[in-house]
Amino acid sequence: MTRRLRMGQASTIAGLLLIMSSAGWLLAASPPASPPAAGKPAYYGVNLASAEFAPEKIPGVYAKDYIYPSRQTGAPFLAAGMNSVRLPILWERIQPHALSPLDAAELARLDRSLAELDGFAMVILDPHNSARYRGQVLTKAPGSIELMPDLWRRLAEHYKGQPKIAFGLMNEPHDMDGKEWRTILDRTVLAIRATGARNLLLVPGIRWTGGHSWFEGGDKSNAALLSGFTDPANNFLFEIHQYLDANSSGTSRQCAGRTIGRDRLVMLTQWLRRERAGAVLAEFGASSSAECLASLDDLLDFLDTHADVWRGWNYWAAGDWWGDYSYGIQPDGATDKPQMAVLRRHLHYGQAH
Repeated sequence: MTRRLRMGQASTIAGLLLIMSSAGWLLAASPPASPPAAGKPAYYGVNLASAEFAPEKIPGVYAKDYIYPSRQTGAPFLAAGMNSVRLPILWERIQPHALSPLDAAELARLDRSLAELDGFAMVILDPHNSARYRGQVLTKAPGSIELMPDLWRRLAEHYKGQPKIAFGLMNEPHDMDGKEWRTILDRTVLAIRATGARNLLLVPGIRWTGGHSWFEGGDKSNAALLSGFTDPANNFLFEIHQYLDANSSGTSRQCAGRTIGRDRLVMLTQWLRRERAGAVLAEFGASSSAECLASLDDLLDFLDTHADVWRGWNYWAAGDWWGDYSYGIQPDGATDKPQMAVLRRHLHYGQAH
């Protein structure tokens, strides 16, 4: 959600692994305390954002400009029954120099945060860079097409023995050529799998990977360019973002109608079925107005109804330092934000342990 961060609004079910078989999506490894309701998404949770804050300050000062989420940050959502977290990070902090080793101190901070979040069944690593490195769009500079495969090769070497960690390949690519993006994705997937890592991959499209924009661009649309996408390990989902305001940007307190979420995802849902593929709604959110709460509820109803392809969701956002952000759901003490009442109705495991 790079657009919303730049606006300055921020001052156990252990062992779950999603895999794909020829028969469809299955749950493997240790089962949850109680099985998911039939036909419901397999995992659901929240974005714990704060480690990607202050991108204008590279690297920035830890615990002043940015911070990784702690056990305390995640505890209210784990207690509510959520079983996944999406963890945005900043590429330039974890790899300060392109095509070079990861920063040991930053990697240690990330590892500590992951250990603190070990009660969740899945944590999605999310380089929150919009397909840019130090402000430069990938593919714009000579050799830059290799930058993302190199980053993920190094991360995969580090995390390949931890199947609870999913690899969200990149947050919201935009304003770039779709064919070149497909090339970067293919090279990145091959680089990851060459390490032996079989972690779940979340694969985004261009145009902010929006559900509403999936078919824009004709033969250069995400629908066209990502059709037939393959992964040697056969363990991936498409990553989709969809907000409920008028322009799908997630920047307004107003929502564009009670059914706007499902309306924007209907065609994509049909495409996913044709592709025999699955997806995660990795970013969505809304304010606490009555209209937006109704829109949020309807969107989650839609995901429940079409859980054959919508395998999970992560609400935007919670985490440290959000203040009075209108979409935020980090509780004030013991008091839930109004959006949590809606989200709780769509948690199907019951209490996490």
